[in-house]
Amino acid sequence: MNDILSMDYEELTGFITGTLGEPKYRAAQISSWIAKGASFDEMTNISRSMRIKLSESATLEYPSVVQKLTSAIDGTVKYLMELSDGNCVECVLMEYEHGTTTCISTQVGCRMGCRFCASTIGGKVRDLTVSEMLGQVITAQKDSGKRIGGIVMMGIGEPLDNYDNSVKFIKIVSSEHSLGIGQRHISLSTSGLVDRIYDLAGEDLGITLSISLHAYNDEVRSSVMPVNKRWNIDSLLTACRDYFDKTGRRISFEYILISGKNDSADGARALAQILKKYFSDRPLHVNLIPVNEVAETGFKKSGRNAVDLFVKTLIDNGVNATVRRKLGEDISAACGQLRRNTLNKQ
Repeated sequence: MNDILSMDYEELTGFITGTLGEPKYRAAQISSWIAKGASFDEMTNISRSMRIKLSESATLEYPSVVQKLTSAIDGTVKYLMELSDGNCVECVLMEYEHGTTTCISTQVGCRMGCRFCASTIGGKVRDLTVSEMLGQVITAQKDSGKRIGGIVMMGIGEPLDNYDNSVKFIKIVSSEHSLGIGQRHISLSTSGLVDRIYDLAGEDLGITLSISLHAYNDEVRSSVMPVNKRWNIDSLLTACRDYFDKTGRRISFEYILISGKNDSADGARALAQILKKYFSDRPLHVNLIPVNEVAETGFKKSGRNAVDLFVKTLIDNGVNATVRRKLGEDISAACGQLRRNTLNKQ
């Protein structure tokens, strides 16, 4: 069976004209229905005989919503979505002044082992297919009734550890034949798979690359992010600098603030120094995020004064930095927490 939701428009057209023997304009009709989250039976401008041929030769499966939490604070919506094999992933719908953004998962679980993250507890189960990534966006858009204008690939999983599917997803979801979400409104977050950062630089994508840095030296970073033992800060920041030089796309650095671990003013000065060493006058931005307090990690978020001092120190040392707006705090909207709670209950 052909996974029709994982096909780009060229592949879909070839399938329609070749396998099904139908005219190529049918591809545009089917693409339009898929973007709405329709089943084959709901494609009412297609003949019944063709719908039968489709169902006999292709699959079209969207994730189903098994749990939905809505924040009473800011309206953020968190979905626990079940896939066709019974595994669950998370998807979050967030409202900003500029529109609606969804945060999607790229794997079931994660093997990166970052000590502050609930997604990696229990390890990686499997990669998500292109259709399962696209399906999260379509399902969230259909359920909410709102047009999604932005995507962050920052949910469960490491996107660059599922490289081919992540890249194909970006190309499909940004296509005019799919959801048409502009690539400059798509952000991909990585823990720092250096070899894949170089591969990504050659894809000619207009996305924003976000780097989970979270430390100002190798000792601290290795203690919270095992990936640093393979690709240290030097190799990572060199790759980031080369990525910018090739693509012209500004890098965003994510920095989780953990009380007593990486949130001192001296740490902020060291962070500014190392970023300026590699980026010089190149544009960059540091996105500061107080850690989510997950029971299994034991980490505590930095106090307000520590956060303010860290931001001020970075800015005083010439580095653009802001504190990420906290959304959905009352519904455990950070990636991995809802899935983890569900698994614990099971």
